[in-house]
Amino acid sequence: MYQNYPNPFNPTTNIDFDLPQSATVTLKIYNLLGQEVATLINNASMEAGQQTAMFNANNYASGVYLYRITAQGQDAKVFTAVKKMVLVK
Repeated sequence: MYQNYPNPFNPTTNIDFDLPQSATVTLKIYNLLGQEVATLINNASMEAGQQTAMFNANNYASGVYLYRITAQGQDAKVFTAVKKMVLVK
């Protein structure tokens, strides 16, 4: 998973990630209190290769948010990563 761009952003940003093999992917956005504020991808089967998800934060307050990806490949291995992003309005 790569750092979102642009960062800081207003109101949309892209989150890119690579899948080395087909996987079931979940991508969620959290505030700094750890509360889930959005689900961009929910247990979706995705093919190997570069993928992009767009986050539209039009209805969210300025601040720091975290995004977390979980990908489970066909070999049952689970990959998880978390990065932060900044929304400035």
